[in-house]
Amino acid sequence: MPSKMPGGHQVGETVGGIPPDEVLFGCTPEMALVRKKAEKICKANVPVLLCGPSGSGKELVARWIHAHSAFAGGQFVKVNCGAIPGSLLESELFGYEKGAFTGANVSKPGRVEMAHKGTLFLDEIAELDLTSQSKLLHFLQDGRFSRIGDEVERSVETRLICSSNRNLDQQIKTQSFRSDLFYRISVVQLRLPSLSQRKEDIPLLAEYLRIAFEKEHAIKSEPFALEMLNYLQSLDWPGNVRELSNEVTRHVLVGPDAAAIQRQPQQRSAAETSPTAVRSPVPLKHLTKEAIRKRESEIILEALRNNQWNRRKTAKTLQISYRALINKIREADLLQRRGPSAPGCQDVSGCSNSKST
Repeated sequence: MPSKMPGGHQVGETVGGIPPDEVLFGCTPEMALVRKKAEKICKANVPVLLCGPSGSGKELVARWIHAHSAFAGGQFVKVNCGAIPGSLLESELFGYEKGAFTGANVSKPGRVEMAHKGTLFLDEIAELDLTSQSKLLHFLQDGRFSRIGDEVERSVETRLICSSNRNLDQQIKTQSFRSDLFYRISVVQLRLPSLSQRKEDIPLLAEYLRIAFEKEHAIKSEPFALEMLNYLQSLDWPGNVRELSNEVTRHVLVGPDAAAIQRQPQQRSAAETSPTAVRSPVPLKHLTKEAIRKRESEIILEALRNNQWNRRKTAKTLQISYRALINKIREADLLQRRGPSAPGCQDVSGCSNSKST
């Protein structure tokens, strides 16, 4: 199974002239360190633990390591530990023989056998219950296992990569994760930063994803304007690279305006409402900035009206600080656009006369 980059492209496949390795690791010091370690250990068959928040690209790094390892000729077999109930995990990992249990009408190899001479990727391993952890540990100790309903021991040669978005040290302290399993899977640890910690990489990631999804969906889209890329860099991206990928997909499929509408309300703020992508030459970029400021003012005004001009509630709704909201109200002169019957004080610089502020 070929290893994939964002947009469904293979590791090593250039998209729009952009090298995938450059996209994956970017240019920040944090990711440079990840790449340096990955390059050192990809040829050695040692267990690797990838840590980092959900959507930060742990699977992509795992696929990169696989593609650059001695096991690249075998399959990259992913096991989503959080999606498989503990009662079924053993049969999924190790397989079963015909008649081993009700419904076992044929023999079936498990994911471990599928990963022979390849890579076994245990995604979000912290989701395993203690019973499953014990069975996995037994296999990792000598690489031998038996299918359910079979007494014959089998052995495989596979590379193990695990990932976790949880603090496993804390899991060990609460006795929800076995310390002996932790030491088995974490010979080398790579910690991936969140997208908000590598914002310098967002323009490259966004353009790569745009080109990739254009190709995937056979549709043309405008390149991101500089102002749009600056806007993307201003966001916090709690969903990390996965969220950015979704946003770029919407941009390609339905356009920037519709994509902005589809963002979750709780994730939208004055700084998070996507401006219309500018298709004009760069000399007209000052018009774009004005359009962004105008759109931001409209959103703030709408939020103020929805909250009966309660500025503290409005700031919370927009997920910005109260002081930032007051400054934006003053800069956009929004008080002049308020209806005469609206509650609240007249002067945003002093609101002591109104409890609503």
